[in-house]
Amino acid sequence: MDIDASQVQVGEQSAYLARPVGVTAGPGMLLLPMITGIGEQLRAWADELAGRGTTALVWDPFKGRSTDNSTRDELGDLLGGLDDDTALTEQVALLDHLLGELGCTKVGTVGWCLGGRFALLLGARDHRLTNVVAFHPTVPSELRPNHSYDAIADSINITAPVLIAYPGADAAVPVADFEALQTALQSRDTGATITQFYPGAAHGYTDRSRQSDPVNADAYRLSWPQALAFIDATTA
Repeated sequence: MDIDASQVQVGEQSAYLARPVGVTAGPGMLLLPMITGIGEQLRAWADELAGRGTTALVWDPFKGRSTDNSTRDELGDLLGGLDDDTALTEQVALLDHLLGELGCTKVGTVGWCLGGRFALLLGARDHRLTNVVAFHPTVPSELRPNHSYDAIADSINITAPVLIAYPGADAAVPVADFEALQTALQSRDTGATITQFYPGAAHGYTDRSRQSDPVNADAYRLSWPQALAFIDATTA
């Protein structure tokens, strides 16, 4: 399927939009990046979704900075300055845009690392979402200085189906914290919980830069197609 892709302006923020040519309605996904920002890989994921018939809009956490033009150390410094309330306000505005001007009928969200955490936080607050997908979400039980909210505790408020992919060798999120997240999600009265556990895979295993390790590459080959099928099933 042919797609249109470009940087767009949504209110005061910039975002990356990929959508099928000629489609004025249909499913949508809000993509929440990892430390790479809207780098080449995030754009490729958005383009892939658009090629499957899903409008994809990508939040820009670092305001034009990404692995295209910055080092990971520089982006890491910017990460420490992200404010939860500001980020969530921006994400809600993008969700409004998907459901409003872009005409999407059902919209979910998918995030990686820091974006996986925000996918959970957004899902807990905005029940318009039809799914929440979180790859190796950065949700340590000990909150970081710039974190205002506990994604593990807040996840009980998500009403949409959730898919979580967790790497067993995640140095950023201990297994006990993943188990606490899984327990919280499974305590909900509504919304299916699908959890995936990849022994030996590292935090950020979906990042191309980490897939020279065959364990990470194998985890990605298994988890990404399942996420696509989950997105299709929940936005159809």
